[in-house]
Amino acid sequence: MTHSAAGRFDVITMGRVGVDIYPEQIGVGLEDVTSFAKFLGGSSTNVAVAASRLGHRVATITRTGDDPFGRFIHTALEGFGVDDRFVSAVPHLPTPVVFCEIFPPDDFPLYFYREPKAPDLEITPESLDLDAIREAEIFWFTVTGLSQSPSREAHLAALEARAETGRTTIIDLDYRPMFWDSEADATEQITRVLPYATVAVGNKEECRVAIGEPVQSEMAPEVAAKALHDAGVELAVVKQGPLGVLGSRGSEQVVVPPVPVDVVNGLGAGDAFGGSLVHGLLSGFDLERTLTLANAAGSYVAGQLSCADAMPTVDQLETYLQESGR
Repeated sequence: MTHSAAGRFDVITMGRVGVDIYPEQIGVGLEDVTSFAKFLGGSSTNVAVAASRLGHRVATITRTGDDPFGRFIHTALEGFGVDDRFVSAVPHLPTPVVFCEIFPPDDFPLYFYREPKAPDLEITPESLDLDAIREAEIFWFTVTGLSQSPSREAHLAALEARAETGRTTIIDLDYRPMFWDSEADATEQITRVLPYATVAVGNKEECRVAIGEPVQSEMAPEVAAKALHDAGVELAVVKQGPLGVLGSRGSEQVVVPPVPVDVVNGLGAGDAFGGSLVHGLLSGFDLERTLTLANAAGSYVAGQLSCADAMPTVDQLETYLQESGR
C-alpha cells in the first residue's frame, strides 16, 4: 500500500527494525533446533503493523542494511499496508536479525545480532520529514532509539517538532539493558524526553528505570503512574503481567485484567498491545475499553508463534474478546 505524499498519517512509528528468525520447534534450545521461520520484527515496526491491521494509515521511520534482509523488510511492510517511504538503507551495515528460544509460558530468551551497529540507530535529524511527523495524529517511539547517536538527536528533533501540536506522542519504555552502556544512561535519556510525551507505556521495571528508582525498589503501579504524571505524561499505562494493566489519566484510574491464553510465544504481545492502544486512542474509546482491547490483542498474539504476522484485525479482535467472555 502506498499513500500519497500529501496524505496525513494516523500513526508514525520510529525505531527498531529487524528480521526475526524463530525456531519451529518449541521447548528446544537453539543448538538443537532443526528449522526456522523468518518474520518481520522490531518493536516499533511491529506496532506499526498492528495499527495498520486495525485499519489505520501508518508509516514507520527506520533504516535497514542494503542487503536481501533489507529488501525483505520493504516487501513485508508493503504486504502489511505500512508505508515504507521513510525506510532507507545504510550501505555499510547489515540488517539486524534476532533469534529466540521458545519455552512457554514465560521463558523466551532473545539473541540480538546488531553489530557493529544497527542501521536503525543511524537515523539522522536531517533525514526526517518533520512536516509528516508534526501532522501525524499519533507518533510512537521506543527508548532504544535514544541509546546512541545520531538516532538520539533524530528522536529529539522529531519530539521538538511535535511539541506545540497538541497531538498524541507515545513513548514505549521498552528498556533492554543490552542496548545501553548503563541503566543510569538510560534513565538520563528517558528523563530528558518524558516531558515531550503525552502517553507512556511500560511494565513496572521499565517505569522504574524511566524515573530513576533504585534497583531494589518495588514500586506499586499507582506510584509508577504518579511519577510519570509528575514528569509531564498525561496518560500512564503500567503493565503488571498476570495482574493486568493499570491506566491512569487525570482523576481516572482503571485496572483491566488480562485475557487468559495458552502461551506459545509471548514476544509479540507487548507490540500487539501497543498497536491496539493506538487504535483505541484514535477511535476515541474510553480508557477501560481501550485497555481491554489492548490486553486482548496481546493475548491473541501470545498464543501464536510470530509477532508481526500474527497481529489481529478488528474483526479477529472482537471475536477473540467475545470468545473469552469479555
